[in-house]
Amino acid sequence: MPVHFETGDDHIAVITIDFPESRNALDMYGFRDLADCWHRCSEDDGIWAAIITGVPGHFMSGANLKTFIPQVTELQAKIQAGEVTELDGCKLSDSTDAVLRGVKLNKPVIAAVDGPAVAGGMEMLCGTDIRIATPNASFGVMEPKRGLFAGGGTTVRLPRQIPYVHAMAMLLTAEAFPAEDALRMGVINEIVEADQLMDRAHDWARRIIANAPLAVWGTKESVLRGSRVSAKEAYDIESEIAGRIFMTEDAKEGPRAFAEKRAPEWKAR
Repeated sequence: MPVHFETGDDHIAVITIDFPESRNALDMYGFRDLADCWHRCSEDDGIWAAIITGVPGHFMSGANLKTFIPQVTELQAKIQAGEVTELDGCKLSDSTDAVLRGVKLNKPVIAAVDGPAVAGGMEMLCGTDIRIATPNASFGVMEPKRGLFAGGGTTVRLPRQIPYVHAMAMLLTAEAFPAEDALRMGVINEIVEADQLMDRAHDWARRIIANAPLAVWGTKESVLRGSRVSAKEAYDIESEIAGRIFMTEDAKEGPRAFAEKRAPEWKAR
């Protein structure tokens, strides 16, 4: 299988893309499997955070130009008309869910990048929350270089996440930028050596899940939903989520643990 999904007893899921023969570029089955991983993360209350990575030297290079892209290009008119929704039993929506555009996921996602995060890999990266890279990593929106369009969310999310001029430099040149440039632009949080990458990703995950999970998920939900509407509507969303979180068992446990000078025991309830 080109995508591995692992969980332990620490509430952290690790998703690993393992298709080095194609530089971790995925066909329709790979997109389906990756989308399934995100759905599992969303639906399993025992998962509090996720790490997405690739086998050493690789992250994700998007769609396989030899298999998936020709099929989609040939059927584009029928796809837009809604006449074609699946290819070989795989839903076409799997490709956007796989890059975190269509799937609802309020749980934190940490990206651990070693190698190219380009095309669909860059689109998926824009759907993650914390991003760590090695000096070997590179980042780019490569679709225009092949006459294609980045339709997995990058043209919407990237200009909202980093300064406009940096976003347009990446979107319009279709070039791959090294990790140092990505750090300067604000695309990633930090650069670490390859042998420290997964330890650092787990460190970020542990720091996040030390907090009450429902409060963390509500925080991300407020950010995502609020970014799509006016400030007034965003405040209403924030108030709605705050009211929901303050009614949880964990909202009672936190202050009680503080008063008793002990670590809280979160139940995600």
